Amino acid sequence: MNLGLDQKVAVVLAASKGLGKASALALSAEGAIVIIGSRNLSELNSAADDIRLQTGNEVVCYQVDVTDSEQLASFINQAGSIYGRIDILVNNAGGPPFGKFESFDDTQWQQAYEQNMLSFARTSRLVLPFMKATGGGRIINIVSGSVKSVLTNSVLSTAMRMAVVGMAKMLADELGPYNITVNNIAPGLIMTDRIKHTLPQNIDPEEAIKEKTKSIPLGRIGKPEEFAALVAFLSSAQAAYISGTTIQIDGGANRAIF
Repeated sequence: MNLGLDQKVAVVLAASKGLGKASALALSAEGAIVIIGSRNLSELNSAADDIRLQTGNEVVCYQVDVTDSEQLASFINQAGSIYGRIDILVNNAGGPPFGKFESFDDTQWQQAYEQNMLSFARTSRLVLPFMKATGGGRIINIVSGSVKSVLTNSVLSTAMRMAVVGMAKMLADELGPYNITVNNIAPGLIMTDRIKHTLPQNIDPEEAIKEKTKSIPLGRIGKPEEFAALVAFLSSAQAAYISGTTIQIDGGANRAIF
């Protein structure tokens, strides 16, 4: 299937590794011009080189901390000025720490808000002039399966991701007349560093992974490229009538009917 992404300009945040990098790679493989950002410049450059090597396509990268409003504005404006357009925005940020509600103070709540909610609002607002000027666009938010089902010790993540889901629903309504779609992807267990870090330290990692897969109907943890395939599709011309949705990708792990 030709997704119609050739020469589209895609901006992907937190793209030096994990789901962000996988998303950038999938978009580049479909012919999109990818602009990636992340805090770690060394890892960012390495990711850009890897994507170029695998796809043969151009990749631009800028160092950016999504919690810094000035850096974020500069990043989006630089990205938009290179080719005069931004067609796709993939909002992504590293998750906040896991823990019990009572273990987090105001500072940690504020940090989670700035990283996992406010940064998504800022980037979405900043790309709108570019998308409106070209007659459409795609905003895709990477959230968490915790917006659909309780995930133990994820109170910071759940609170912020739920806010993003609510914002996306409102934006889908407001931006529809401009042919801009807004959707969320809620990953379950995907094999990234964040998942590896949540494994119990007192048992063998392979055994810990096997234990986690017991609740997944497909019997395994997902691959980043499987997640990224959905990002590419939601970015495509074929997905033009999908907006305001939150789509799970979790191997069937969520048992809720709605």
